[in-house]
Amino acid sequence: MKEILVETSARHVHVTQETLETLFGKGYQLTVKKMLSQPGQYASNERVKIVGTKGELNASILGPVRKEDQVELSLTDARSIGVTAPIRESGDVKESGSCKLVGPCGEVELKEGVIAAKRHIHMTEEDAKEFGVKDKEIVCVEVKSAERSLVFGDVIVRVSNSYALAMHIDTDESNAAALSGQVFGRIVK
Repeated sequence: MKEILVETSARHVHVTQETLETLFGKGYQLTVKKMLSQPGQYASNERVKIVGTKGELNASILGPVRKEDQVELSLTDARSIGVTAPIRESGDVKESGSCKLVGPCGEVELKEGVIAAKRHIHMTEEDAKEFGVKDKEIVCVEVKSAERSLVFGDVIVRVSNSYALAMHIDTDESNAAALSGQVFGRIVK
């Protein structure tokens, strides 16, 4: 069976143009640091502080700008700074956690937008046919490591021809399996 690249997604922030300008100044544009595996997505050079009730963390802003602000943390990150981060699919921020974002020119209080991203696989329609899955299907993915191989359950399949084949997990999940370097997994049913 074909394998899927498994990528660890560290804490990061997605912002609207309005939020970006509040944090970095009027007319500000994100600058590309590194392109990511998903077409058109990139890690920017810009970083912000995510502030909770017990502390703060620094995080990169991913581009391009979005229609809604979203802060993606691991559950460990969220607990460490005192914010709520329900496990959600990216984009599902209604009634999620709150925090403050601080940039060099200002700050923004987010009433919602903090989530722990549900583990997921990005794939094209052709990939979905090859793997025998459909959009929004929940699958399990087995990953092998030297000492902590495991099967991730509750992995949501996200199908769009604008995606590139890759599974995304957060740092807590990656650490649980002692993953490092380039990692591949396979869907198990």
